[in-house]
Amino acid sequence: MRTAIGFSKLIPFSLIMLLGISFSLPTFAGTQLWDFEEKHDDWKVANGNWEIKGGIYQVERGGRAEHSLVGEEDWDDYTVEAKIRIDEHNWAGLVFRAQSEHEYYVYYLNIPNNKSELWRHSKGAWDTRQAINSNIPATKKVKIELEEWLDVKAVIEGEIFKFYINGELQGEQKDNAYKTGKIGVWAWETAASFDDVMITGDNVIDTLAVDANDKLATTWGRLKRGY
Repeated sequence: MRTAIGFSKLIPFSLIMLLGISFSLPTFAGTQLWDFEEKHDDWKVANGNWEIKGGIYQVERGGRAEHSLVGEEDWDDYTVEAKIRIDEHNWAGLVFRAQSEHEYYVYYLNIPNNKSELWRHSKGAWDTRQAINSNIPATKKVKIELEEWLDVKAVIEGEIFKFYINGELQGEQKDNAYKTGKIGVWAWETAASFDDVMITGDNVIDTLAVDANDKLATTWGRLKRGY
């Protein structure tokens, strides 16, 4: 009898401990990664000829603003990054906050001028767009060259966008036309290769790390086994 009573008294205490743990757990940003080692049906081609070859997502040289999108329309603040290689011609980059196939931002590499550019695309045609900054000179000895892999990253927070190449900050830009949207990869009359596309954000469902609910379930199991 005493054992049963003691256990019943411990249960409320255990619940209090569990609730305390749940409220004290840190909030982790979710991460999703596409390494293209297998087929990915979640990627949707908007324009151009795209396919996975040897673990790399590639687009043939074709027309203007050829791009492929993935993700959720309600993604807001996040970091998107990828390895990008321009295989033929001059321009390729990352899409972010894509509202539709025509409405999105694109940050891309420009080989002839060794610079990068930020544009906002809008409804109308594939090439309906407005320059936010078409002249972001490469800094920190970054060299944008043909057939060379570059690590490209865009950090999106509210209306502030920060862009990096090979870990070096290239510049900070500002715009507030599109507040949420998908991500993607992009090329303009260019053959290009993309690999290890990754997004991290607070409202991105995590497909890499252990979910916080699993941690709670494990903790509760340990508490019960202790009694």
